[in-house]
Amino acid sequence: MSSETEGQQHGFRVSSVTTGDRRVMLLTRDGVRIEARYEPCTTGSTDAAIVLAHGFTGAVDKPAVRRAAGVFAEHAAVITFSFRGHGRSGGRSTVGDREVLDLAAAVDWARTLGHRRVVTVGFSMGGSVVLRHAALSGARVDAVAAVSAPARWYYRGTAPMRRLHWVVTRPLGRLVGRVGFGTRIHTEDWNPVPLSPVDAVPLIAPTPLLIVHGDRDPYFPLDHPRMLAGAAEGVQLWIEPGMGHAENAAGAELLGRVGEWLLRK
Repeated sequence: MSSETEGQQHGFRVSSVTTGDRRVMLLTRDGVRIEARYEPCTTGSTDAAIVLAHGFTGAVDKPAVRRAAGVFAEHAAVITFSFRGHGRSGGRSTVGDREVLDLAAAVDWARTLGHRRVVTVGFSMGGSVVLRHAALSGARVDAVAAVSAPARWYYRGTAPMRRLHWVVTRPLGRLVGRVGFGTRIHTEDWNPVPLSPVDAVPLIAPTPLLIVHGDRDPYFPLDHPRMLAGAAEGVQLWIEPGMGHAENAAGAELLGRVGEWLLRK
């Protein structure tokens, strides 16, 4: 696959706006239709919106995403969306590369809805995406939180990551991804390799950045969040005792703290 020029990853169009639960289809700069959902703040009107980027194999309607959105909606309006190749979105997953275009479309939609403060939070693959998106000139986000994010690409140091690489790189693995997890994966390698999360971090300042990671994460050990936090001055790091990986492991109390942090910065 060929990555877009990162400085150009901001255009979008909105189509098929429905009434009721405020679901839309966003059209990314490279022409992929992305399903998205808007939920107003449950505790009153606010000019802030939290855009949530799920992990690999997640989607708008997955229980863990809905649970996280419900907690965040106590603090601000929430936009959730399904990355390309996930849920009812079009295209195929590039496992963190062109997904920056999907997030850009969701952030721009939040701005068109009138939200003056727009923040992003991403989990696992989504964590790498929010970091790379925030590093782009013109990304227009006010704070960023990356939960359970990798620091570097091609990591195979744990059994879960070796299994994930098999799913992504092998024909049988991609079949398992499509049938077993509902995730359609691109068959081409990255070309060029996108900016790594750790290299993106120094480009995010002065936007406030929070790195959150569990000390029992089976995918990425603690050198990943420490690399991310150490890549620039002023990055806040939370190591969560007993926490596993991404949105499936993030409890309501932690999600509430993340929401509060995003909106007070």
